[in-house]
Amino acid sequence: MSRQHINTYRRTLAEQHRVTGSLNERVLRKAFAELLERTGRAHDLVFTNEWEGRGPRGNNIAVDGALIPQILRKPFGYWEAKDSKDDLDREIRDKIAKGYPDDNIIYEDTQSAVLRQDGREVMRISLSDDDALLRLIETFYDHEPPELSEFKAASAKFRADLPQVLEALEMAMGEAEAHSADFVGALDTFLQHAKQAINPAVTRDDVRKMLIQHILTEEIFTSVFDNSQYHRENNIAIKLGELEAKFFTGALRRATVDLLRPYYGAIRGAAAGLADPRAKQDFVKRLYEDFYKTYDPNAADRLGVVYTPGEIVRFMIRGAEWLTEKHFGKTLADEGVEILDPATGTGTFIVELLEHMQGAGKARLKAKYQNELHANEVAILPYYVANLNIENTFAVLNDSYEEFPGLVFVDTLDNTAGLAIYAGHQPDMFGGTSDENLERVKRQNSGKIKLIIGNPPYNAWQQDYNARNPNRPYRRVDERIGQTYRRRSNAQNTNSLSDMYVRFWRWASDRLTEDGVIAMVTNRNFIEKVAFDGFRKSIAEEFAECWLMDLGGDVRANPKLSGTKHNVFGIQTGVTVAFMVRRKAAKGFKLFYARRPEDETAAEKLAYLDGVEDFDRWQVEPMTPDTKGNWLSGESAEWSGYLPLADPTKGPTDRDGAKVEAIFRLSSNGAETRRDDWLWDFDKRKLR
Repeated sequence: MSRQHINTYRRTLAEQHRVTGSLNERVLRKAFAELLERTGRAHDLVFTNEWEGRGPRGNNIAVDGALIPQILRKPFGYWEAKDSKDDLDREIRDKIAKGYPDDNIIYEDTQSAVLRQDGREVMRISLSDDDALLRLIETFYDHEPPELSEFKAASAKFRADLPQVLEALEMAMGEAEAHSADFVGALDTFLQHAKQAINPAVTRDDVRKMLIQHILTEEIFTSVFDNSQYHRENNIAIKLGELEAKFFTGALRRATVDLLRPYYGAIRGAAAGLADPRAKQDFVKRLYEDFYKTYDPNAADRLGVVYTPGEIVRFMIRGAEWLTEKHFGKTLADEGVEILDPATGTGTFIVELLEHMQGAGKARLKAKYQNELHANEVAILPYYVANLNIENTFAVLNDSYEEFPGLVFVDTLDNTAGLAIYAGHQPDMFGGTSDENLERVKRQNSGKIKLIIGNPPYNAWQQDYNARNPNRPYRRVDERIGQTYRRRSNAQNTNSLSDMYVRFWRWASDRLTEDGVIAMVTNRNFIEKVAFDGFRKSIAEEFAECWLMDLGGDVRANPKLSGTKHNVFGIQTGVTVAFMVRRKAAKGFKLFYARRPEDETAAEKLAYLDGVEDFDRWQVEPMTPDTKGNWLSGESAEWSGYLPLADPTKGPTDRDGAKVEAIFRLSSNGAETRRDDWLWDFDKRKLR
């Protein structure tokens, strides 16, 4: 911990006292809360004001603040602020008598601070002593609850043991394929379903991975959600269960379970203290992210596995509803407003939508749940998590369990059957197949979607190209990108248009066949990068309005920033939330732009988004795109009239056939091999 944190605490405290002239707890508590928030971040802890939950005796408690681990949702430590006029010792005794936690808690009254750990006082200091305050805070963070220690140890053991488990399962499946006709038949049947329902490029190896994930996660889901029936009721789980039953038995099952018992036990222990449905959902989402990156890092990279903060999700839902009501006179809960999340991940958006719409009444919520909410997922593990999160949320809100019929196991970008008709469009990729999952796909495709909302993956520039982990092509969607975004572009290099999020924008734009809204949180490159000029021109042609909330955090563009500190996803790529409104009767295109300060932290950005309730007062700036598709930095008429140095289209005419005048006709990068990494290296072993 840095002394700068202490200095910042002193400044905030002095400022609050100077402005208010008060020593009241509620006035001065902000300084200590901010100290815990800043220092907690370095320990992967999230500070929560006014935390409410269960005390050690199972009683309801409310403390002034708590620090929550990112993965284990039980508080790491607590904070109670008191008034300087209070008797601090008496206040502490009263709280302990009432059943408040006593394992790791700081009591302070802006003059003194007391740290209690494991039921006893371990430190008492004067808050005017910087050295003592530094020691108290460090001692507070050095404490580790038994549950957290066990969970960390179990997670480390899981990462160490997983290769051995995977090898054993893969060998057993290989044996079954070689010697069991029943297993091979069931495998081929599921593979054919997967080719039709998910995407035609699915292979046997993909099915093996699905099966392994199914086996490894059953214990996790039943531990957290107390839903032992799930794997026997879900339509995809049933088919994988049939495969599992043909080889995962006897000694193999016992050995696998024994090896992973510490991990499962730690999860059960962590989940036991989770009574709140949202806490359970957050826990499973964090668990899923950690599990997936351990189990299959290449897939995690391709699929853009990342947890979407609730503040962003709720901001997008409120913004989408504001636009839907403003333009079409309907709320999201109203009949006829069908909603689709095309890359649902762990189901966060659908869960938050259900909670957002619960005020409409149980009957309306049930009708929405049964008929007008749709979600797609392409990977089996997040598909399971999404199903459990959504069904569990609805059961809590509706006081009864009901299967969610809107979740589809499908690769959205291959599902072109529901798109607007255009040249070369494939009308129906599913034929007469009657499988339940395919019926869900057909039902979704027949719906008139009014809102497409979500967080699609974005990874055109993946972490490691040498890992040979490329995005696969999507013929129909890629053709549409060529016909629209690329055709309208004057950029020399349009490789960025192969990014997954661009494909989702193209797919969503074609899927929204009538008036409606698209709301997505994605890479911010499309706002101003040269390669996206055709994208921006297409948006201006296809939509009536575009609203942008630029969250910045582009570390590559500004190395002074930190991905973990300034980016809302903790990544290197800048992020923006975009709302596109299609209204065919509208004339022209309107662009509205808002940006958070460049040096604002991720926590500050999320707090801002969470506080935006009245979108009519949303501080946005109207922008006017220029003729070249620039949104933020348009060219002046004088500049546009100058003779170009070089012709970026490399020919006598531009892409629309008009003659181009330029000083140079030929532009080139010169001789390039693009094989530098293969031809030289500072390390002989790496070069070989």
